Amino acid sequence: MPPISRRAALKQASAGFGLVALAGLLDQQAKARPPAAAHPLAPKAPHFPAKAKKLIFVHMNGSMSQHDTVEYKPKLFADDGKPGPGGGTLTAPKFRFAQHGQTGSWFSELLPNLARHADKLCWLRGLHTDTPAHPQAVVQLHTGSANAALTRPSIGAWLLYGLGTDNADLPGYVTINPPPNFGGAVNFGSAFLPAHFQGTRIDDRGALPNLRPATAAGLQRRQLDLIQGMNRDLAAAPGAPDAVDGVIESFELAFRMQGKVPELLDLSKEPLRVREEYGATDAPNQSFARQCLMARRLCEAGVRFVEICQPGWDHHNNLHAGLIDRCRSVDRATAALLNDLERRGLLADTLVLFGSEFGRLPTAQGVDGRDHNITGYPMFLAGAGVKPGFTYGATDEYGIRAVEGRMHTNDLHATLLALMGIDHERLTYRYAGRDFRLTDVAGTVAREVFA
Repeated sequence: MPPISRRAALKQASAGFGLVALAGLLDQQAKARPPAAAHPLAPKAPHFPAKAKKLIFVHMNGSMSQHDTVEYKPKLFADDGKPGPGGGTLTAPKFRFAQHGQTGSWFSELLPNLARHADKLCWLRGLHTDTPAHPQAVVQLHTGSANAALTRPSIGAWLLYGLGTDNADLPGYVTINPPPNFGGAVNFGSAFLPAHFQGTRIDDRGALPNLRPATAAGLQRRQLDLIQGMNRDLAAAPGAPDAVDGVIESFELAFRMQGKVPELLDLSKEPLRVREEYGATDAPNQSFARQCLMARRLCEAGVRFVEICQPGWDHHNNLHAGLIDRCRSVDRATAALLNDLERRGLLADTLVLFGSEFGRLPTAQGVDGRDHNITGYPMFLAGAGVKPGFTYGATDEYGIRAVEGRMHTNDLHATLLALMGIDHERLTYRYAGRDFRLTDVAGTVAREVFA
């Protein structure tokens, strides 16, 4: 019997042929189908030995003020109230700073728990980017390009494309509570890469839409086989869109995830002392704490890239009260994440990146605010492959411009890929007649930060 076509299958199904019977017919004809292609998310060898196998990005969306938290500038305190070199009035922080750890790293009183990890952190203090507008800057941080005319794949999608995933029953790229604004789904999309490389979105309670099956597993598997047979017929037809392959893989992954994800993201499985360490039992900050704890569980299970996000850092006004609230919401949980990763031996192969899309100015904006600054700001790395207690780069005496160890967003991406074992110049995908890469035609690896 020749294999049934997609059109014939639909016709027979609509004529009342019977879903289970039709699935059985497709079972009998399975040998007539071409063998399935290699799993697109199967693990792939890196270009060179990787220092890190997994990456957690802790994104402070909206631009955390470095001057009030982690960037101590004595000159800013000394010249408080004086005109700034680029205009405006220099405004010193209202929070006390102190040195911590053997490295003597400076932290404000807003981050007491994170300060205890001073000797684990690798600071990048010479970052700069291209645009002071949040939507473009956030998209550039995630995709390498702020050009809205051509959507680019996100960094997580590039990592999956280059390395695959270590757990076939889980998505290789998970984004938790991504902001709906500032680029939205572009920040975890795959753009022109095949759709199976895009991020999987979950909320801070681990909920995935439409994940729980409406039918018994056996019947659902037969229904899925019917649908997948139709999809493969379509994919094999001349001129079939590339997205069909992504649909096929997403259906299969969703089926496998039903048995794994709910249990994995059930935080009640964690000991109470661990949940309390993160603050996952305490309102009002338990949302971000749950994200951090889920990130650890996902990485432990083999997920390649996890992003967690805390919005609300855009303090053009209400700076001081706003910072107290935002820092309180992330300080305890971020410190607990680093503790937990280290305690479980995960920090040895997991890289953590913490930061915002850009920084803020040392001058006042209005009565109680600071405006955007794209010419010099910090982030920190911790974990696999980087020097602990190390600082790379610096800004000027007021923290306005990067003057040492300057790193553009392209350089940051090149460095992250290199830590994951990828040569950013070799990780390319041909689209619209040219080879694209995360770093476009730029990017220099900051090997000085490598352990």
